[in-house]
Amino acid sequence: MLRSLLFVFFSVGIFTVCQAQESDYQLVAQTVNYYLEGGTNNDYATLKKAFHETATMKYITNDGYKEVNALEFFSGMDASKPKQNRKTRIADITISGHAANARLEIDYPTFTFIDYMNLLKIDGEWKIVNKIFYRQAALK
Repeated sequence: MLRSLLFVFFSVGIFTVCQAQESDYQLVAQTVNYYLEGGTNNDYATLKKAFHETATMKYITNDGYKEVNALEFFSGMDASKPKQNRKTRIADITISGHAANARLEIDYPTFTFIDYMNLLKIDGEWKIVNKIFYRQAALK
């Protein structure tokens, strides 16, 4: 009897943890999709939902290392411009408690951005707190 009871409690505990992880996975995916959809549609209001207000973006240019506030960087978006000619994909999401990482691929005709998003669950809401990326030439 004790074994059966322990098995039930263990099973319920595992099920609850799996449900929470699945729910967090969906919420992280929703957050990074705000970023992807906002970027594709030049829609700053949608993109802004993805980022914490102090989120940073770090990257390398021909001039070297750059670090900027992500929302300031994207604030010049113009929704009246045509939709971006690109395909987007969430390649991977990894979650550990209140921290997560998402790897995104954004394919343009001549290059691909590989984005690495670090997210934190802040006050119950997943927000991108840091973005780094690499621009890769399209494979011919």
